[in-house]
Order: sequence, then C-alpha cells, then structure tokens
Amino acid sequence: MKQLIFALLFVFGSIGLNANDANYIEPQEVQVGDILKIGDTDAPRYKYINFPRANFIIKRGGVVNYKGLPGNKVVVTSVKEKMDGTLIVKIRKADGGRFFGSHWEVSADLKGALQTGELIEN
Repeated sequence: MKQLIFALLFVFGSIGLNANDANYIEPQEVQVGDILKIGDTDAPRYKYINFPRANFIIKRGGVVNYKGLPGNKVVVTSVKEKMDGTLIVKIRKADGGRFFGSHWEVSADLKGALQTGELIEN
C-alpha cells in the first residue's frame, strides 16, 4: 500500500514539474524581431533587465522613472548565448523612443526576465 501511494505521488509530482505556465515562453523560441512587453516588478529596480544606473541616465539628460516602464513594448535586436549557457538579448523600445529619454538599447538575461515577469510575451 505504501509503495502505491509513493508511486502515485511520484507520478503527480512529475506532471506538476513539467507543466508550463501559459504566459511563459521558452527562451530558445525568442528571435531577433520578436516583440515583448516590459512587466511590472515588486522590487524598486529590475533585476534581469540591465537598465543603466541613475547617474548615467542623468548625465545623458534623461529622467529616472521606473514607474513608466511596465507595459512598454520592446523589440529584440540581438540574441547571444554566453559560455555558461545564459541567453542575453538586447532590446529597444518598439515605438522608436529611448529608455528614460537617454538610452536606445539595453540588455537583459532572457531566461531570468521571462521567469520573473520582467519581460512577458506580447
């Protein structure tokens, strides 16, 4: 009886681990030209999207405002895989504007950003 219960728990546990979230896309599926959207974060800064520090934004004449980022559509301009297997993408705003009014392009750790919701499928 214990073996049957253990086997059932193993089967249902395996099924739960393989289930994909409907909003999650695989990092390998993202290509140059794909459009993603910047999501909202609970932290004061984004962890996986490498936005420049505040002093660099201000030096280039921009305004540091992270509240205006969620919902912005971005276009993937390049996808590169690092030696450790991390996928790094460079993104630009889809409307042609600049991030914070100062930077045309930023990079992001694709897998981390997709899993945390910092980048979401459009």
